[in-house]
Amino acid sequence: LDKNGKNNYMIYCLYIYFLCSVAGISDVSQVPSVLMAAKGSDVQLNCTHKKSSTFVQMYWYRQRPGQPMTLIVFTSTLNSKHDYGDSDPNKFPVIKTVPESGSLTVNNVESDDSAVYFSSG
Repeated sequence: LDKNGKNNYMIYCLYIYFLCSVAGISDVSQVPSVLMAAKGSDVQLNCTHKKSSTFVQMYWYRQRPGQPMTLIVFTSTLNSKHDYGDSDPNKFPVIKTVPESGSLTVNNVESDDSAVYFSSG
């Protein structure tokens, strides 16, 4: 409370830009493409294509401003265990149960999560 007894709070927001690509496929959907999220919230990114069920894998990348793109996680419908490398699976849970789509969640959004996110099959 401030000196007048009013609640003053600040909502921290960040921008997430999302690109989705599947090699050789032009019919790809991404939701959302640009997202503004409040600090502490969870956001889900979805990538879907309508061409072929042979694309069983999906790579999720992140590129922060002024930094190189880094791999967050590799997923596949052939294996329920996802390869996170150095990433935290609790921060970035993924769903990949069908070849035509996948999703990545960014849990507990912080200012450091502001980036371009990219999925590729």
